[in-house]
Amino acid sequence: MSLIGTEVQPFKAQAFQSGKFLEVTEQSFKGQWSVVCFYPADFTFVCPTELEDLQNQYAELKQLGVEVYSVSTDTHFTHKAWHASSPAIGKVEYIMIGDPSHVISRNFDVLIESAGLADRGTFIIDPDGVIQTVEITAGGIGRDASALISKIKAAQYVRNNPGEVCPAKWQEGSETLKPSLDLVGKI
Repeated sequence: MSLIGTEVQPFKAQAFQSGKFLEVTEQSFKGQWSVVCFYPADFTFVCPTELEDLQNQYAELKQLGVEVYSVSTDTHFTHKAWHASSPAIGKVEYIMIGDPSHVISRNFDVLIESAGLADRGTFIIDPDGVIQTVEITAGGIGRDASALISKIKAAQYVRNNPGEVCPAKWQEGSETLKPSLDLVGKI
């Protein structure tokens, strides 16, 4: 079953951000756009490159009204230790959620049950807490956070302009489409 168009399921978890622990729930995603980025584990190899890349896009994401949450099945204590010991992760300013119970990973259908780890999953969630995009990649394939910017802009545009859709490679300010009977077979 696809998660697109569904509300984020209930959860409660501990997280680490800016030297502090905090509680995060599904309600944390409401009232703003959110990116939830699952990754397999702290203290690994591809994961820190992805999380650092996400941090490099964080200022622009914040300008778009987006909060970022990274999630692994590690604890919030492990996130703190990783933040303190890794030059790449030490830069991270966004919220790092611990999911040792696997509730969040199961809710987002990214849990690799046999390993107890999450797949590389990226989700864009609208201010109503509804999932708008899902991207899952294999463990050895790192993601490019800059690709999120265009997807978020398109999702925001479609939300703010009912009846319009964004074609492939749409960029902010370019033409959109208004689906109608007149367009059928003409694209």
